Amino acid sequence: MRRHRTPMWCAAASVVLLSALTGCSSQDAICGGGEYPVHTVGSTGRACVDDDQQPPKGYTRYPGGKVPQHVGDKWDQYWQTHTVDEKGRIIQVPKS
Repeated sequence: MRRHRTPMWCAAASVVLLSALTGCSSQDAICGGGEYPVHTVGSTGRACVDDDQQPPKGYTRYPGGKVPQHVGDKWDQYWQTHTVDEKGRIIQVPKS
């Protein structure tokens, strides 16, 4: 009796399809579900805050349209060299 084997490409395609349907990404999210990222005022640090909380003292929300979503994405890279000052202006961080 002949045994049936699933071709490797079929198994790989199933994993890709499942990831697409569930919204999973191969990139690491900046924050977990139910959280949003905040930026350190005057520095390049960041943290995650519960959706129903305000940013803690010394942190601010990222400006609209410039919020990093995944580690290494366009805005994550941008905020490694920029910050928000105490007046809410975006400034470039001086190189050390």
